[in-house]
Amino acid sequence: EGDFILQRMQRILREFGSDLAHAVRLDQYYPNPEAVAAYHLARHAAFADYIPPSTSVVLERCFAAETTISTSLIAVTSGAGHEIRKIHPPGVASAPTSGFVPAVVCDDFVFVAGQMAHNPGQGLDPRAHVPEHSAWAGIEIRKQTEFLIEHKLKPALEAAGSSLERSVKAQVYLARIEDLPDFLDVWNGYYAKIPCALTVVPTKSFATIGGIIEINLIALTNGARREKEIIAGEVPDMATFGPCIRAGEFLLPSGLMAIARMGILPGNRCRRVSRGCRMPVMCKPQRFTSMRRHCAGRPERRWRISCAHSISCRMSLRLPVSRWPGRRSLARSRIRLCVSRRRRRCRPPAPP
Repeated sequence: EGDFILQRMQRILREFGSDLAHAVRLDQYYPNPEAVAAYHLARHAAFADYIPPSTSVVLERCFAAETTISTSLIAVTSGAGHEIRKIHPPGVASAPTSGFVPAVVCDDFVFVAGQMAHNPGQGLDPRAHVPEHSAWAGIEIRKQTEFLIEHKLKPALEAAGSSLERSVKAQVYLARIEDLPDFLDVWNGYYAKIPCALTVVPTKSFATIGGIIEINLIALTNGARREKEIIAGEVPDMATFGPCIRAGEFLLPSGLMAIARMGILPGNRCRRVSRGCRMPVMCKPQRFTSMRRHCAGRPERRWRISCAHSISCRMSLRLPVSRWPGRRSLARSRIRLCVSRRRRRCRPPAPP
């Protein structure tokens, strides 16, 4: 399965004039941690001596019922200005079995691998852990979050010629969703005045026992030509945990949830009328797509959207959006087709 995924990635990259050597970020998701060792063998064989900044987490399941690996990749095309510079900050390293580069710089951007509050091969750092003998010595999620920002993200960005102020997109994985309020409190203590797009993903477990959070990050270098800009879109406050950030021609939205104003879930009123109606499944993609369009702006001013996520209690939707109108139209037509099918299912039977 690992060989198949990476070979397909190679074929896709070749169509765009690129290859695995020009990858800048690699994310892996497993429903079963037993698949990791086999995938690592395939990854080492495919990437050889350069494995890009990586994030690996265990989720409840993949969309395909029997799939044990789901992988996503960001790569650049080969050419002038797209050279990749590897960064190995002191104190920020990967486990020997993983072997990925902790951070890379390409063009104006810094890509930092998924970081945990541990010392590779040694378990959790004592500074990020509440001692077993203490009844009150802090809160675990707060200690791990603070440690990650201060001792992992900051050093990685500084070594790459960047800083927290230049952060544009963070992806956060939480093992316990009940830790979300404490995480946001610590995160906003650092980023309230220097907003960064934020996506939070509920996760089952991580590589390090006792680890309950992992964060990867994209930032601009201090000397970047592109500027960081906050985009005001018509997105309800409760539908996202962060702002929408523009960096040059790229638009990086925070994770979007299909929540209307006042915390209302679209379609829930319909479900109370008829439990068999599929209206919530139909309404949530519509709501999510509407928010994405507001963030992207008018059609003549739309920017490239790297990736958008919608996470809700009943469904998850991930739409890779291309800057080519044909692909966008295709994505919209698929949504309309899905919605029309759902509507037909909701219609009551015709009277005899």
